[in-house]
Amino acid sequence: MTAADLRSGSIGADELLRLYEQMAVIRRTEKAAHDLFLAGLVKGTTHLAAGHEAVAVGASAALAPDDYVFATYRGHHHAMARGASPAECLAELMSKATGVCQAKGGSMHLTKASAGMLGSYAIVGAHLPIAAGAAWSAKIRGTGQVAVAFFGDGATNIGAFHEALNIAAVWALPVLFICENNLYMEYTPIGTVTSVANPAADRAPGYGLPAEVIDGNDVVVVADAVGRAVDRARSGQGPTVVEARTYRHFGHSRTDPATYRPADEVREWMRRDPLDIARARLTALGVPAASADSADERAALLVAEAVAAAKAAPGPDPAQAFTDVWADGGSTWRT
Repeated sequence: MTAADLRSGSIGADELLRLYEQMAVIRRTEKAAHDLFLAGLVKGTTHLAAGHEAVAVGASAALAPDDYVFATYRGHHHAMARGASPAECLAELMSKATGVCQAKGGSMHLTKASAGMLGSYAIVGAHLPIAAGAAWSAKIRGTGQVAVAFFGDGATNIGAFHEALNIAAVWALPVLFICENNLYMEYTPIGTVTSVANPAADRAPGYGLPAEVIDGNDVVVVADAVGRAVDRARSGQGPTVVEARTYRHFGHSRTDPATYRPADEVREWMRRDPLDIARARLTALGVPAASADSADERAALLVAEAVAAAKAAPGPDPAQAFTDVWADGGSTWRT
């Protein structure tokens, strides 16, 4: 990447510094989740998104506050990019009453409807038709809202992916399909089980949809690409498929040491860390290194306070176990 490339893009220095700090907060929160899990304070598994920060933060920067976001079980970064705090996310992972879902969701189901974060979904590909439905609702109501479905490369081989793209194209829905292609579907290299080189983007033409393959580790590239797709959706031109190439820093889940990944591949991707790319862009824009250092320090303090708050938070009230089951908050079966 040349110096001119680093200075290019629609995001100015002040905004880029803000996005860098947001990515730093997410990175530190993921590290905290890892450490809390190893300490036995996070029950169940976790799927960390360290390395994917630029996709969530860049995409969110291009969205309006009332747009809809749907994510996968690897969705901590999307929840925080849309406004969930590190404290409420970590508390949720630790099954505390102050969690973003009051301890009812856990790591794989972070949801904050008030911020348009309509859930993380553990069933691979299941949320893609739901995102199409949300977009259909917005179109019918004429609100101008856009729905965005984030998914992994493995979901492109699921029937729901193709069904969602088809109906979204037929109805010209204001929905974006953003693939976080980290090269592996759990432990299997996506290229060994897929007939095309770009599992999401190369399928889009079959449904008459535009598609773009982008550098998912560059927050500016992500923001610009998603911004173009959002403009297209809001203007009534329908869906876009964006395939963001990225790489996870941890294994698939906390039980996975990721030893199946070639060492030279890991080294190459670690040299392309999203935070390092953003810092290089800041330098090219004339932002002093001290400003980025200060952002890192603020992020560290925020996450340290979040860890302390989550540890000190009370457990959930058993009396609340049967609330939030139905839309009216009850749990009584209706016929």
